[in-house]
Amino acid sequence: MAVRARCGVEAAMRRIALLIGFSLLTACASSPPPPAWQANARSALNYSTSAYLSGDSRLAERDFIRARAEIARTGRLDLLARAELVRCAARVASLEFDDCPGYQALAQDAGPAERAYAELLAGRWTQLDSAQLPKQYHKLLTAPTDPTTLAEIADPVSRMIAAGLLFRYGQVTPQGISLATETASAEGWRRSLLAWLGVQAQHKARRCRSAHVSDVSRW
Repeated sequence: MAVRARCGVEAAMRRIALLIGFSLLTACASSPPPPAWQANARSALNYSTSAYLSGDSRLAERDFIRARAEIARTGRLDLLARAELVRCAARVASLEFDDCPGYQALAQDAGPAERAYAELLAGRWTQLDSAQLPKQYHKLLTAPTDPTTLAEIADPVSRMIAAGLLFRYGQVTPQGISLATETASAEGWRRSLLAWLGVQAQHKARRCRSAHVSDVSRW
């Protein structure tokens, strides 16, 4: 009897599992896939960013042109502005700073979220509404020098962008420099790694000079 009961329970569990699996499949089937241009543009932008951080400017430019072509099919200038901001942010992550000229040409057509992100990249943080920014950057506005601010950003690209912004405006900590260097190394992003290794070397040199001056002053 016990064996028969156990077999009955197992059979029932198998039927439940099949029903759950079928429900998941039908739920997925009922959700329409994203438009092809959207998936293609996102993929191309991701490849472009990775290539740029790795030091392959030619490949980065090719993938960015492909992303722009996909977005251009929609006729939405606000999305083109967003793509230009993504390219600008990759330069920030590599400690290359400018006024984001590609975005500036489209700024008048940008939406609130794009304008807020542009202000973030430009360092104009005081009047920013954090609700318009990606969630990972909220703490950057309120606690830029907190050592956990960068550490809590899970996405490596976003972390490198945040570190670049902190460096640009003189608020990056020694812990932040080390974390940015380690992140670039772990991801194999050669361009960013070389930039941050330079920052790390300069920071160590300043510490050595300060220690030397302190020793001399005690005489």
